[in-house]
Amino acid sequence: MSQTAQASQINEEKMGKFLGKVVGDFGASLSSVLGYIGMKLGLYEALANSGEMTPAELAAKTGTTERYVREWLVNQAAGDYVHYHPKTGKYSMLPEQRTALTDETSPYYVGGGFYVVKAMMNAQPSIAEAFQKGGGLLWGDNDPDLFVGTEKFFRPGYQAHLVSEWVPAMTGIEAKLKAGAKVADIGCGHGASTIILANAFPESRFFGFDNHEPSIKTARAKAEKEGLSGRVEFAVASAQDFPDKGYDMIAFFDCLHDMGDPKGAAKRAFETLDADGSVMLVEPMAGNSVEENFNPIGRTFSGASTLCCTANAMALGGTALGAVASDDALREALTSGGFTQFRRAAETPFNRVFEARR
Repeated sequence: MSQTAQASQINEEKMGKFLGKVVGDFGASLSSVLGYIGMKLGLYEALANSGEMTPAELAAKTGTTERYVREWLVNQAAGDYVHYHPKTGKYSMLPEQRTALTDETSPYYVGGGFYVVKAMMNAQPSIAEAFQKGGGLLWGDNDPDLFVGTEKFFRPGYQAHLVSEWVPAMTGIEAKLKAGAKVADIGCGHGASTIILANAFPESRFFGFDNHEPSIKTARAKAEKEGLSGRVEFAVASAQDFPDKGYDMIAFFDCLHDMGDPKGAAKRAFETLDADGSVMLVEPMAGNSVEENFNPIGRTFSGASTLCCTANAMALGGTALGAVASDDALREALTSGGFTQFRRAAETPFNRVFEARR
């Protein structure tokens, strides 16, 4: 079909809406970079704690250059990340903006996402090459801010739901943890999930394993700061060969889909789990069919999967479940390891929580 014929078939109203969407995405992409700068330089924090400020006042408080801050604030106000007061020419942050962008103790906090997006953007040259030549990009070869952002992004949800909702949804696990259980946290990263559980269940012992040594060092430091060194141990190990200590619960927090050998991880979990124990599998929210992911959550997680999760599995030359793996695909991975029971035990807007048992 000629270009002239194609043009004659264009609906001008639909084209206008589509171009508006594209321009909106351009603005969102550029603004996410500025969001990272706002996090890194403390611009949000300063504005949140100071009431109304002019660009000059915010620049003075943060030790930054007013001319850049002025432009940054226009961008942020245009995206409704900060609030502009036209009568005074000053800016502030509404309660919702302050909470979501500066309060790391809140379940609504999303600041870690800016670190993740920034890091994944930096992976683009490697991922584009992998599109053409195959292979991928290991987690450990990414921008270090990926590790910082991942913890910051997922920790608020774990803090809000893990102890109060997810553990009680597992078969008999809450009682075991209160009495004194052994728990393995596989792919523990910086140890946020391990430490949350350890603080909640002082009678139990926790073992965090990850194949990324710098993350394990960070996790150890965080556990020591929390005074948990006696009950929490972190060690470098893969999901296929972590030590056997007769665990009552084995957890995979937002990591099984990244692995090159998820079936091997399931097999090792089956081998090291107590006969009456449970696997807690926490995965990003996704649909069981492709079209069920055509929404903002699916768009976000499939994007992250392309740039990071699937890329890590491909770099390892293994099965790439990806961040939008269906319930059926996850079930197949766990049952291939020996488990006979698999169910969705809980969910949030961002996560699915599954239980696997013998």
